Amino acid sequence: MTLKERTEAFAALGKILRDALDGEENMCTAELDYLINNQHLVNPWFTPSNVRSAVSAIADELTKENLFRWTDAYQALKNEPGGRNVGIVMAGNIPLVGFHDFLAVLITGNNVIAKTSSKDKDLIMFTARILCSINMEFSERISFTDGLMKGFDCIIATGSDNSSRYFEYYFGKYPHIIRRNRNSIAILDGSETESELTALGHDIFSYFGLGCRNVSKIYLPEGYDTDKLAAAWKEFEGIADHNKYANNYDYNKAIYMVNREPFKDFGFLLLKENTSISSPVAVLYYEFYRDINNLRNEIDNHKDKIQCIVGKNNIPFGMSQHPHLWDYADGIDTVEFLLKKN
Repeated sequence: MTLKERTEAFAALGKILRDALDGEENMCTAELDYLINNQHLVNPWFTPSNVRSAVSAIADELTKENLFRWTDAYQALKNEPGGRNVGIVMAGNIPLVGFHDFLAVLITGNNVIAKTSSKDKDLIMFTARILCSINMEFSERISFTDGLMKGFDCIIATGSDNSSRYFEYYFGKYPHIIRRNRNSIAILDGSETESELTALGHDIFSYFGLGCRNVSKIYLPEGYDTDKLAAAWKEFEGIADHNKYANNYDYNKAIYMVNREPFKDFGFLLLKENTSISSPVAVLYYEFYRDINNLRNEIDNHKDKIQCIVGKNNIPFGMSQHPHLWDYADGIDTVEFLLKKN
């Protein structure tokens, strides 16, 4: 299978998904609709709106234009390398979080051995079936396992700081990418419009804040009136109707009250001043700054913990969960890694 054939297959996958999401009847409409409406039975965090959002973000990127722009940047890819067995250990924090690794391995002509999260296996297996129906040659290049990973030449593993230690132990002798905990931040300068602040709400509340690209901390200019945030994010208050989110909100609020720690209560979000980057579910950390240059230096010192930065001159407000194909997790070029002759 040539690069052109692989690229066209993924473009076809994107169109099928987009059409199905738009309600057009095709080979996957009924199954996709079922998955969207029932994944919360497997993983309570995977609400219909969150699953739809995740599938839509992927489908929108899988166009011929995007795929060819992405692959054209790699001269070595045109030499048709590939042929290696690549193990992928997938996380399960948000729907289809392992798709980009799945795509990168196959687009480079390699074979996928995927160990899915028990919390998110149906959607990736669903997309694999569609891909194989588009081009049957993929059926010989994709395999899934629930057991020990074996028969791989290199590995891509995503997990927590804790699980990464196990990944290092088991996979350290192989060529690897091992990803750990990361969070995203937003920088406000005080000139943001109400629509920009509302868009920032999507970066914070989408997927209940569980993704590494979700904003878990905001930096505010000294003297900033946080009441503006409460007003701009009012439309997201329904998030507290979700039982697991509400439990986190109640728990963290109780802890702060018992410990007499200051916080701001928006009724569906706790805003707490804290120097840390990673905040608990239902909590958003904030910190004031005086000098933007000093702030940039501080952020640079923590770049190994930051996935992306939202704000003016950075990722636009509301777009943190809409990465392009060439936006790589942890800043590590997955395609470049897969093209290396190890």
